[in-house]
Amino acid sequence: MSVVFDRPSLWRRLRPLLSGFDGLLLVAILWLVGLGLMTMYSAGFDHGTRFVDHGRNMLLAAGILFLVAQVPPQRLMALAVPLYVVGVALLIATALFGISKKGATRWLNVGIVIQPSEILKIAMPLMLAWWFQKREGQLRLLDFGVAFVLLAIPVGLVAKQPDLGTSILILSAGLYVIFFAGLPWKLIVPAVLAAGIGITALVLSEDTICQPGVQWHVLKDYQKNRVCTLLDPTKDPLGKGFHIIQGEIAIGSGGIGGKGFMKGTQTHLEFIPERTTDFIFAAYGEEFGLVGVAGLMLGFLFLILRGLIIAGDAPSQFSRLLAGAITLSFFTYAFVNMGMVSGILPVVGVPLPFISYGGTAMVTLGLGLGILMSIAKSRRLIQS
Repeated sequence: MSVVFDRPSLWRRLRPLLSGFDGLLLVAILWLVGLGLMTMYSAGFDHGTRFVDHGRNMLLAAGILFLVAQVPPQRLMALAVPLYVVGVALLIATALFGISKKGATRWLNVGIVIQPSEILKIAMPLMLAWWFQKREGQLRLLDFGVAFVLLAIPVGLVAKQPDLGTSILILSAGLYVIFFAGLPWKLIVPAVLAAGIGITALVLSEDTICQPGVQWHVLKDYQKNRVCTLLDPTKDPLGKGFHIIQGEIAIGSGGIGGKGFMKGTQTHLEFIPERTTDFIFAAYGEEFGLVGVAGLMLGFLFLILRGLIIAGDAPSQFSRLLAGAITLSFFTYAFVNMGMVSGILPVVGVPLPFISYGGTAMVTLGLGLGILMSIAKSRRLIQS
């Protein structure tokens, strides 16, 4: 007598891999992906293959998201220290042997040309979440000091390249972990007050400190110029202030309802610099107006709120800290990009998630979202 076994269907074999994905997070992602593709089609219409490449980068990010979502948080935790050490080692190698372009040494040839600082956008919150997980229940002030040292090493190396935008993103991701771990308010409040006083003093003394020949020992000359241009872009409207002024004109000309899809004059007459990368928000605001900007911001808000809910429901301190930091990193990306295009923050070269063109940034985005999905899946498996 022979026994016949039914071969499981493709759906039955794929179902365990697809089960547990957070549906609401997927809705937010798909909404932003749709807006990103639509915006890139218009902004990159006469810009070679930008739209096709953007779609390909999104598919690559989706594949990475799917694969990383299959990795349990416990295994992600095991990768924290090796990934951090490799990332810092590559940053040191970049400082010694890196490739220089336009006065910056940010790239390293390891058979292929890579930008090691991108690794730290994920490795930094992983490392600090691992550290605080190990110190759970016995946290002392010294442990926060060690965390700040772990954070300062890569941030300093990236800022030295120089790459202010990426160093800000790495710094913010690390600070989010430290904050969620329970950093005492007696340390937070003085730092916030000092920052507020410093910014106020900078604005009040703008006429003096922004004079030619005045050196800022903390920042390089081009970084000083970005801050001074933010304070008054009209001093050099055809030079350093051109980006900010054109971005403000494009967003303002969009009005309430926008000029319409593919009808942005500032965009298609090429007045907006970097209209498919750092300044794509200006192109979006011109064509879709205040209503479209509100829809974009609501998409990011929903993504961030859902990520924070996933962090709050996470089964371990490591997962909570990691999910919270990654979620607020998306907020940092969006806030800094929109702020610099709107003229309320200096231009630092931070992409707008899902919207800006860029393969490396899209891969990092896929990694972060994959980790969020992994944490959401682990919670669902524990509940079931």
